[in-house]
Amino acid sequence: MDRRQFLTAAVASGAAASVIVAEGAAQVQPIQTSARIVIIGAGAAGTALANRLVRRLEGAEITIIDPRSNHLYQPGLTLVAAGLKPANYVVSDNSTWLPGDITYLTERVAAVDAEAKTVSTESGETLGYDWLVVAPGLILDHDAIDGFSLDMVGENGIGALYAGPEYAARTWAAASRYTEEGGTGLFTRPATEMKCAGAPLKHTFLIDDIARRAGNAGQMNIVYAAPQGALFGVPIVAEKVRMLFEDRGVDTLMNRTLTAIDAGAKRATFAVDGGTEEVDFDYIHVIPPQRAPEFVRQSGLSWADRWTDQGWVECDMQTLRHLRYPEIFALGDVAGVPKGKTAASVKWQVPVVEDHLVAAIEGREGTATYDGYTSCPMITRIGRAMLVEFDYNNNLVPSFPGIIAPLEELWISWLMKEVALKATYNAMLRGRA
Repeated sequence: MDRRQFLTAAVASGAAASVIVAEGAAQVQPIQTSARIVIIGAGAAGTALANRLVRRLEGAEITIIDPRSNHLYQPGLTLVAAGLKPANYVVSDNSTWLPGDITYLTERVAAVDAEAKTVSTESGETLGYDWLVVAPGLILDHDAIDGFSLDMVGENGIGALYAGPEYAARTWAAASRYTEEGGTGLFTRPATEMKCAGAPLKHTFLIDDIARRAGNAGQMNIVYAAPQGALFGVPIVAEKVRMLFEDRGVDTLMNRTLTAIDAGAKRATFAVDGGTEEVDFDYIHVIPPQRAPEFVRQSGLSWADRWTDQGWVECDMQTLRHLRYPEIFALGDVAGVPKGKTAASVKWQVPVVEDHLVAAIEGREGTATYDGYTSCPMITRIGRAMLVEFDYNNNLVPSFPGIIAPLEELWISWLMKEVALKATYNAMLRGRA
């Protein structure tokens, strides 16, 4: 089968799967209820769940609260930051995806009172709920890095693709100059949990590949610096990345946490055991610490005995239901589970929350479970990627066993990231995948 035939077959099978999901959903008799459901966050998780619930529940009062009017396709930010997609590739209007028969409040949540079952917004509005889904995403704590601010991105060799499409485009402006001029490039990641832990590696691989294609590999000193002792959380994947880095001459600085930047001097400061270490750079990619929104911690929804510096929502790792407040569920980046801060995880988390929430409304127990499924299409160069899929136990769980080898650099894995993933993502937003 050649590439054109394969793509045709993949698209056809994807369309068929969507039809099956849609038809299956249509056959379910809607449940009559007057339940008040509040969803905090109109990102991938909140939007997908809202679309599924409006088809399952008739008469429910569903409210989504999110201050943003735009939806960001965050998996595309690495492509924007490598000059492979324009900034507008990742931006759409929330109204494109949200169902019409819900209430959408473009406000910021100030507090949740889990005892009184209310949500308060910064404008002073208070909403009561019977069921609450907390899916606000996370906060990028750029202020935790001394000397750094977002207005620096794009200048003095500084990149920060996570901050959004504008900053991803600015990151490419700085990175592209680096691929032409050479020097030392520092590619960092934070000590905290983070969304898509593969993104720092993807950016490293892509910038290295772009420099090689320009014939400038000899001018580059690419260094991946991380607070962890391994390059990836799944040992077998970490070893594969180590081998690729060794093959391509990418150096590593492990057990180092970025704490400060001197933009004028182009110098980064890292915390190491027993002190600090300064490293000069020509290009640096900054990924700041990441935390739950402040209202989560202040409202007493966070874990008390783990991730205490980050504030993720306390919940059962299989059902995503809050352990102390059974009317509350967590979804997406903010959920306090060992894995799951990717769009692919959201795809598998949302049906679980839907199952348990609908079951609870009917007065029964849900049965669906989330096993920690996470997917990372690990781009290793333009036109090649590894489709890495794993669960809570770091077991590889390939979706296409015998067809797509998870630790091989394949064109089809690249295609799934660069072309097919967005279509699947959009289907997920509409509650159809």
